[in-house]
Amino acid sequence: EVQLVESGGGLVQAGESLRLSCAASGFSFDDSAIGWFRQAPGKAREGLACKSSRDDGPYYADPAVRGRFTITSDNAKKTVYLHITSLKPEDTAVYYCAVMYNVVGPCIPHQGLYDYWGQGTQVTVSS
Repeated sequence: EVQLVESGGGLVQAGESLRLSCAASGFSFDDSAIGWFRQAPGKAREGLACKSSRDDGPYYADPAVRGRFTITSDNAKKTVYLHITSLKPEDTAVYYCAVMYNVVGPCIPHQGLYDYWGQGTQVTVSS
């Protein structure tokens, strides 16, 4: 059974940092890419970053994301992390990870390319 379990969200103050985790199981991690996405209240889900197991990557949706968001992975633990620094109230959202199967090169954090999604973890940033 494919599982993606996000954790690490919560209520934080603006300016603080968080590390979100995405623990994967039930599929070939070595042939996949994991992407991080978020959906803020009343907004469409947006891609943030992704990392392919076979590519040094990572890849970010835009330069603004790259500055405060960092995606890393521990292939031995089959876990991908999203580190967020200098959190802002506008970062308040549900953060999701998703897997794209059969990836042998770079990935793109475009939600339409991903095969399976986790349930998400809520991040709330207070001002």
